[in-house]
Amino acid sequence: MRKKYPFVIRLTLVLFLLSLIIVMLIVGRDFLYPVCLALLFSFLLYPITNLLEKWRLPRVAAILISIISAIAIFGGGMFLLYQQMTVFIDDFPELKKHALDNIDHLQLQIDDVVGPVDHNKQWWLREKVSDLLNNSDNIMATVFNATTGTIVKMGLQPVFIFFMLYYRERFARFVYMIAGRSQKQNVEVILGEVSLITKSYISGVFIVVLILCFVNSFGLMIVGVEYAIMFGILSALMNFIPYFGTLIGAAIPLLYTLVSSEPKNAIGVIILFVIIQFLENNILTPSITGGRVAINPLFTILIIIAGGMIWGIPGMFMSVPFAGMFKVICHHYRYLRPIAFVMSKNKGDVISYKLDDLKKWFTKSK
Repeated sequence: MRKKYPFVIRLTLVLFLLSLIIVMLIVGRDFLYPVCLALLFSFLLYPITNLLEKWRLPRVAAILISIISAIAIFGGGMFLLYQQMTVFIDDFPELKKHALDNIDHLQLQIDDVVGPVDHNKQWWLREKVSDLLNNSDNIMATVFNATTGTIVKMGLQPVFIFFMLYYRERFARFVYMIAGRSQKQNVEVILGEVSLITKSYISGVFIVVLILCFVNSFGLMIVGVEYAIMFGILSALMNFIPYFGTLIGAAIPLLYTLVSSEPKNAIGVIILFVIIQFLENNILTPSITGGRVAINPLFTILIIIAGGMIWGIPGMFMSVPFAGMFKVICHHYRYLRPIAFVMSKNKGDVISYKLDDLKKWFTKSK
């Protein structure tokens, strides 16, 4: 008869295991996140590769065509963004002067409203903005170095993606061998659901971001914001991060218009992104991604924060699809179903879930 350990001991072991996993994720960050990112990209390119293979192309040729096409699309977008940022950097000294003039004008208006103030505090806002603009070169250099390091790690992505797609059946058989014959049917269902959810989510997010690149840029042009294409692309790219991405994306052009343009442009930017947020949340994302991950907002926010603390921006992007995979696995094992239930967005997300399973789980934990 199997020995049952007290609940406190089992809870301690679970917490220790979670702590160990988190430490491993942090220590192995530079190795693990490029591999995990390549896994998600593999799900994204698999439908194209599979379609080309059905057209009787050899697997190697099908994979290479898929990867080269993806690199061409990504490279074209980055080249367009690079051109826009080059113009922005060349115009930055003039923009800095114009921003400080606007701050001076704003400070005089504030003085007219509130009356004379302490001379040491009178130009506090101007000094802070001036310091920020003066340090912008260091900020840009830091961002450039971080981006360069990420691009170097991304250089191995095509290699990882190629071999993941090439050996995909072998990886599936490996999982079957680990699970054993008794779990073959269950594992087959899990792999099918994980593949479906991940492909739908990743491809959907990329399509939504691509659409938002055009919508944001066109909208900012109508509002009258300079460098509309650059800000439109940057704002759209932030939407890879659920919930937080839209706020960050809107803040970029809004801050620019506040310090370097007219107030009416800032109001226009706010109205524009409120409309875009409504369209993205109620039309684009539900129609394209289908809400297959279906994790409730509370856990989504917590997962994104945890992913950002562990792996930075790549972790914020990858945390949601991997959480969706974890939820699928939990759903298919009875004593893990409460985890899937509490993570789910709707009651119907956990298929054939029974309240008796929840009661049994609590009874076993006591």
